[in-house]
Amino acid sequence: MPKQTFFNLSVGKQETLINAAMKEFSRVQLFEASISNIVRSAGIPRGSFYQYFDDKEDAFYFLLDNHCKEMQKNFILSLKKVDGDIFETFIEMFQSMMKNFQNQENRSFFKNIFLNMNYKTENTLTHNVNEKMCNDQFSEIIGLINTTNLNVTKEQEIFHVLKIIMAVTFQNLIQNFAMELPFEESIKNYTLEINMLKKGLCRED
Repeated sequence: MPKQTFFNLSVGKQETLINAAMKEFSRVQLFEASISNIVRSAGIPRGSFYQYFDDKEDAFYFLLDNHCKEMQKNFILSLKKVDGDIFETFIEMFQSMMKNFQNQENRSFFKNIFLNMNYKTENTLTHNVNEKMCNDQFSEIIGLINTTNLNVTKEQEIFHVLKIIMAVTFQNLIQNFAMELPFEESIKNYTLEINMLKKGLCRED
């Protein structure tokens, strides 16, 4: 996370530095990214960068975490809108992400992430989902899910349903980036797989 000196900056200066970092992390993978390019784009001395972040990894994961928090907020809004239908919510979120990836900088940023996934980036994307943290970070989401037709009997099973759907979501995102699939084809494939999961995870009428 950024140091307090970063948050002491004006909003405009924060955005300038964030945009410069986003530009660099969209250009190349994290390990290839250059702090020199970031500070040059932001128009600040190199030493100033270290007043705000420990290193480039610190800046990268701050950016990624911000994106993830925004996606989680939108996920909750979508879940409320569709009356707790978890499958429809994931389809809506996937469509929203695909539209977001029409912006080349956003697409390049997430392409670098998904095609070079490691344990830390996956944990950041899922907000470190595990059974110990489930009650803390996902209590609101779990409380909003309509379980009437889900073939689950306890909260722990809902958590695993989420993990299964997220795994399918990640795989579809990776395929989209790796194969450069057209927008409509990605949506079609994802919707088909979510509907197949729905058949297996929902009770029969």
